[in-house]
Amino acid sequence: MRSARADIYRPDEVATVHTIATIVRKYFLLGDDALTRKDHSHRGLWITKQIEEQAQYFGIDVLGHAIMSNHFHSVLRSRPDIVQEWDDTEVARRWMLMCPKRKNKDKTPAEPNEKELDAIRTKPEKLKEIRLRLSDISWWMRILCQRVAKRANLELQETGRLFNGRFKAVRLLDDEAILACVSYVDLNPIRAQVAQTLEASQYTSVAQRIAALKQELAKPEPPPEGTQTESPQSPAPSEDPALPQRLLPDAYLAPIELIDERGSQGSKPSKTKKRCSDKGVVPLSSMNYIQLLDATARIIREGKKGFTPEEVPPVLERLGLDPERWIDYTTHFSRMFSLAAGSVRSMKEARTLVTQRQIYCPRFQRPS
Repeated sequence: MRSARADIYRPDEVATVHTIATIVRKYFLLGDDALTRKDHSHRGLWITKQIEEQAQYFGIDVLGHAIMSNHFHSVLRSRPDIVQEWDDTEVARRWMLMCPKRKNKDKTPAEPNEKELDAIRTKPEKLKEIRLRLSDISWWMRILCQRVAKRANLELQETGRLFNGRFKAVRLLDDEAILACVSYVDLNPIRAQVAQTLEASQYTSVAQRIAALKQELAKPEPPPEGTQTESPQSPAPSEDPALPQRLLPDAYLAPIELIDERGSQGSKPSKTKKRCSDKGVVPLSSMNYIQLLDATARIIREGKKGFTPEEVPPVLERLGLDPERWIDYTTHFSRMFSLAAGSVRSMKEARTLVTQRQIYCPRFQRPS
């Protein structure tokens, strides 16, 4: 008997969760479909754009995602702490933009008027419910799957369910589990032989991060101080620190680098309008994370599982991760964990929220 998701995580607590939504039909969600003889690759852009849109309005951080032929992965972090900082008008406005009553001519959500906002903010019970929904991963998945299914049904001129009614959810208990899971998700296309390199892995968070990194590296260096430019009358660059981030492909994703925040105060809400917060994912720089993924992908692809070749960057040692365990994590994550994921110690300490039972972990996980 499967445990209820409410026994693993709640929308009123900060929780990091790996989700998998699987389609129930025979034909593909993405790619060349032998049954319909059509290429559905464009749906990857649908899902990515929908994730970007929801990241603007929900109190949820997107740590990673990968869209495959018959399912998609997401790594999400609920942020009720940030939602609690929004006033009643902001809560109502975000929900009305997420589920608009009216749309503009270009089909974008119309800015809600005072009457529409009052329909939520003047009703305490409804406002409380909406506030909770905005940090609820189940509501995130519900809206995402419904909207993708609606577009797919219109395209195929069909009706009915596209995704399984219940998505798989695994709570990530510690930094080690988060790093392993995000890496597992980003490496999915390579393991499935859909792509050979990280940058060629379409519709993954790592491909977006690499595209953003390329943009950053391609920026021209500022001229030396005191150098006269050719067009002195051109406008000065914006001093708004949020502006460059809005232009990057990964602006809707949580930043990779998790800075040590001990002693810092606040929930770190985002300085941009593209995501919920600026809290990072793992204690690595973006470059080190991509190097780690690249090394891991080469180990798996060349059949060197269980070995530590010279090409593996020293970041594994710096994180205190056992290379053999790391390869298991990034190859068999879904087999190793069912309800929650973490180190052996974290799994022993983890309990379900309601019944306080120890969370079951398959025997596949090696003892430390």
